[in-house]
Amino acid sequence: MTQTARTPFMGRRSLLTGGAALTAGAALTATSAVPAQAAPPQGITTPGPVTVTPDDPRYADLTRGINQRWAGRPEYIRLVTTTGQVVSAVQEAVRAGKRIAVRSGGHCYEDFVFNKDVQVVIDMSAMTEVYFDQARGAFAVEAGASNLNVYEALYKLWGVALPAGSCYSVSAGGHISGGGYGLLSRRHGLTVDHLYGVEVVVVDKDGTARAVVATREKNDPNRELWWAHTGGGGGNFGVITRYWLRSPDVSGTDPSRLLPRPPSEVLLHASALHWDDLDEESFTRLLRNWGSWHERNSAPDSPYTSLFGLLKLTHRSAGQVGLITQMDATVPGARALLDRYLTEVLEGVGAKGRAMTRRMGEHAPLPQFSAPRRLPWFLATDSLSGANPTLRGKYKSAYMRKGFTDAQIKALYKHLSRTDYSNPDALVQVDSYGGRINAVASDATAVPQRDSVLKLQYMAFWTDEADDARHLAWVRDLYRDVYADTGGVPVPGEVNDGCYVNYPDTDLGDPAWNTSKTSWAELYYKGNYPRLQRAKAAWDPRNVFRHAQSVRLP
Repeated sequence: MTQTARTPFMGRRSLLTGGAALTAGAALTATSAVPAQAAPPQGITTPGPVTVTPDDPRYADLTRGINQRWAGRPEYIRLVTTTGQVVSAVQEAVRAGKRIAVRSGGHCYEDFVFNKDVQVVIDMSAMTEVYFDQARGAFAVEAGASNLNVYEALYKLWGVALPAGSCYSVSAGGHISGGGYGLLSRRHGLTVDHLYGVEVVVVDKDGTARAVVATREKNDPNRELWWAHTGGGGGNFGVITRYWLRSPDVSGTDPSRLLPRPPSEVLLHASALHWDDLDEESFTRLLRNWGSWHERNSAPDSPYTSLFGLLKLTHRSAGQVGLITQMDATVPGARALLDRYLTEVLEGVGAKGRAMTRRMGEHAPLPQFSAPRRLPWFLATDSLSGANPTLRGKYKSAYMRKGFTDAQIKALYKHLSRTDYSNPDALVQVDSYGGRINAVASDATAVPQRDSVLKLQYMAFWTDEADDARHLAWVRDLYRDVYADTGGVPVPGEVNDGCYVNYPDTDLGDPAWNTSKTSWAELYYKGNYPRLQRAKAAWDPRNVFRHAQSVRLP
């Protein structure tokens, strides 16, 4: 995707004066007081809401997301631009007894939004504002704002950043609430580690919709609702309309000091090992090196918190295995640290690093980075932005507390080198993790995985519906065999630590693929799940907001 195809970072808010929590004219009932928004200049009106029905030419675009396996047939889609419009849309649907789903960026991997049972989709994609709210002393990000939208506004206007994901089109709505992470996370933690507050449209036991603001302040009566959004995932408690972001260890009123400052420059490197140069022995050595390096270098105080690596273990039919690295170029000895890392990861592998000339998952070919290049941070971030918006897909995940076991490496090699299956767009991406992420207690946020060193995403992409069964079988068989010792799923233990809620996988609830005694809820949330259930009972007692893996009422 080119820069011109993306959403500009200044939208409706650029027409307004001051920073506040609501767009002009939004009427709502809130438990926490919300300051009024200044009126738009004369002649400017607040757009929306817009209702799109099946006879509208926009309907087909608005009833599907990034995963082309799923297409919904709702009675209508309601596009909203203010919190008040969200309250009205939710109230109307609840009154009519309609099943609701919420869309922000459309990146849900499963059919939680575009499902045959969903009758009304509330679309947040027009709520894209990013601004500094002086009244709350925090940055406000509306739910429809994309990662690139957020990065560009925060960095260009205030010189700060959020440690969120590298896919430019993922929106804040689900990404932040699920505990989003990215290339700055080893240095600055997760998105939710900087979450000050959240505005959510909820439905009480009487069926009344209202907007509630919840913050991390210890005396906030709604604090548990804030906590539920620090990793509880989207679509569980209500409609998220906006977040407020401010790091917990900061003070003062200068916006440029209230979120992490990204490095002014980074070293960016991308290389590839050719599958023809890899046999089982060299593949095994690569994965052992990768795991042991991260075991040694992922403490919160490690000098390597400034480095984030992505190991892209593609199927052999892709021809290459990828290794992408971003390193803070401003730390002392940055280039030497990067070179040492690359040497240790590739030591004894025997395969020579070459230019990465194949697309691998969300990342385009990156031959221009075959030698490390020093780039400004935002340019490097833009260079790694990518997505697969027109493909069918299946995704799975795992956290790892330690490097791969011999049995796991053997299973990975077996399926990635199978000759009875061919798909250049099938891979396992192994991401660096740990660092400052692991400086937070497991119950301080709803994200319980706070001592992992690696994070895995299993994925396969294809185009033709007729090939669904073949590709699904491959990724399911691979995942089951990697975790054969624990019932086909990464049950928390010495090596594995469950799954990532932002990579939802309904197979975790299917006894055909999960033969362990660990539920999908425990794999995502571990011991934090009962607390999330209590929040569900308090804020969504009618279970209005539900899907196949939503938090259940206790």
